[in-house]
Amino acid sequence: MKKSHKVFATVATAALLLTAGVGAAAMATPAPAPAAGSVPASTTDIQPGAGTVVAQNRITVGASADAVRAALAKCQADNLPFVTVALVDRFGTVQALLRGDNAAEHTIEAAKQKAYTAAAFGAPTSELAKRITGNGPGIDDLPGTLFLPGGVPLKVDGVSVAGIGVGGAPDGKLDEACAAAGAAAVTGAKG
Repeated sequence: MKKSHKVFATVATAALLLTAGVGAAAMATPAPAPAAGSVPASTTDIQPGAGTVVAQNRITVGASADAVRAALAKCQADNLPFVTVALVDRFGTVQALLRGDNAAEHTIEAAKQKAYTAAAFGAPTSELAKRITGNGPGIDDLPGTLFLPGGVPLKVDGVSVAGIGVGGAPDGKLDEACAAAGAAAVTGAKG
């Protein structure tokens, strides 16, 4: 090896070791202690109040389960065992879901989207479907929504807090009848 290459290799190795040593020393230096009486920002509690925290109504797990069971039972009684029923909160998060015997894969997404659409807009999807004109962009272009009959909103004091949707029946009116039966189960449920 030429002398210039040996010198360069030695200098490069020394620089690397020096950099690693400085980095290790920096990592080993303890962070300054917080001042007496202060609370680290990651553990600061927000005080509940009108200007800082929003109260949210949600359907309980028990009422959600009752609703999807009642909707599926209605569909089964109507000889429609191949549907899926979903109950979502107003943000579209699934609270409960039941997939009927022989329900196809697409019924899962249809039920969730109908439930979310009803919850987000606070109206049955059969009513919302009437607003679709087909003339340019519309509300039916919003991601995660489905403007076909079969979704029913659940409201507390007139405010939509959830939706129940059914997908898979050969007619959306049949889906909606099952969803309405599920919503009716929540009306009498004690959460």
